Formats: sequence, C-alpha cells, structure tokens
Amino acid sequence: MTSFSSILGQFLSYLSLELGESQNTCKAYRVDISQWNDFCSRSGRDPVASDSDLYGKYVHYMRSIDLAPATIQRKCAAVRTWINFLVVEGYVSDDVPMPPLPDRPKRLPQLLTEGEVSRLLGACDGDPMGYLDFRDRAILETLYGCGLRASELCSLKLRDLQFERASMIIFGKGNKERMVPLVGSARRWIERFIDEARPSVAKEGVDQVFLSRNGRPMRRESLWKMIRKRGSRAGISQSRLHPHVIRHTVASHLLRRGMDLRTLQEFLGHESIGTTEKYLHFDQELRDVYDRSHPRA
Repeated sequence: MTSFSSILGQFLSYLSLELGESQNTCKAYRVDISQWNDFCSRSGRDPVASDSDLYGKYVHYMRSIDLAPATIQRKCAAVRTWINFLVVEGYVSDDVPMPPLPDRPKRLPQLLTEGEVSRLLGACDGDPMGYLDFRDRAILETLYGCGLRASELCSLKLRDLQFERASMIIFGKGNKERMVPLVGSARRWIERFIDEARPSVAKEGVDQVFLSRNGRPMRRESLWKMIRKRGSRAGISQSRLHPHVIRHTVASHLLRRGMDLRTLQEFLGHESIGTTEKYLHFDQELRDVYDRSHPRA
C-alpha cells in the first residue's frame, strides 16, 4: 500500500510540473494537505479518499478555531485540488462528488489614497540617506510603479532590468514571464539604488536587485516588515496594511486614471480577466460607499 508521504510527493510534483504552480504555492499546499492528513488521522479516516461528510466536519473545525474565512477557503481549495489529483491518478473513483467551497464574506480591500502613497514613499527619506533608506524607497517606488507581487520583487535580478528598453522582465506565478514598463520615478530610484547604495553591501555572485543590509537576497517576510515599519512612520494604521496593499492600490489608481481592463490584466500578470475585473468591482463599491457616507457627495 502506497504511503501518504509518497502520494503527497506525487501531488506536489503534479502541482509543479503539470499545473505549473510556483514554489511558494507548492509549499502552501504541502502545509494545507498535511493539516488535512492530521485532521483525518485524528478522526480515524483515510486522507487518500473523498468523504464529503468528513470535509464538512473539517470546515466546522476550522471555524471553531477562528481561522479567517479567506484562510478556510484557501485550505478547502487545496483539499479540492488534492481530491481532483486522487481522481486523476486513480486513487479514488472518478464519480466522487467534489466538495463545495465554503462561502467567503465579501469585503472591500484596504487601499491607500494617493496622498498616503506619497507619505509612505517620503517615510524612506533620511537626511542623509543610508543604505536602507535608498533600498526601501527604491522598493516602494518599484512596487507602486510596476505593480509587482512581493515574490516577484524579491526574485528580481539585475539581468531582468532592461533600461535600454525601459522595461523589466518579471517571472510571475507558475514562472510565467511578462514584460513590465520601467519608467518614471521607479526607474530613477532603481538606477540610483544600483549606482549609489547597492555596491556597499553586494556580494560576488548575488544577482538579486534588492538585498538585506548583510548582502543577502531580500525575503518576503523582511519586505512585509519593512512596509509596516515605513507605514507606521508615515502615520498609516497597520490595520490598513497587508502584503498586497500596494499592488491592490496601484491597480485601483490605474483604473481610475483610465487604464482599460485588458491592459491592466497584462500589467499585473493575471491569467484570467475575471481576476482583474474584481478591481473594477472594488472601485465601484468604494464609490458607492463614498456616495452613501460623504456629507457633500
């Protein structure tokens, strides 16, 4: 009988090689399916099976420990993908019912105003500017100017910057490649950072653009801590900051300034136009809230 760990390894290979999922996504699925296995084991059930009754109990359990609705939905999506893999590989019959995703409450995203973005950028300006000031300003300018995901920014390499073509090559989810404009303030700050600050910490053979003060490649966790630190200095509540806040913000700002959905989809690297359309809905909902709430609307 094939062990769970062996099947889990096959599942992760399936995600990476057949579905083209990123390394970070595969790591998240490994954790989610291992937790599903732990729950099944405590319940005396087989994780390599489809059991809609047990699936419902799993949802109830996650709610009982106060997991966020978005987290519950993500973990359930992982289990659905796991079950689909088991069907494809013949571990379970192909007539098993696919468990539904639990509802997720609809909420408005936390977006920054243009004024708050200016304050966030200004929170990096030291007098004189040190290495971290230069780096953080260049990072925030790049996130806002180019709409990158955190993982895309941290993996950005010097060879991906094409200044002669005013663009950068980005490897997004599933290692999908796209070209993003590198112009304006983002370009100016990246060039200043590379010329004036990066050489002071760069080590031979390290090709990533953004480095820690010790010369190591920037990590996503460090990026998130930096954004919260600069946000606090800018007087922005931490409850309004999250890992994708700048990406959500630039998408909303571009829509308001007239960018069409198809161009925004290519800019952000969304595989589906439906993913991009959510920003249009968010923008309209924000306007509706403004109309209902502002005394002079």
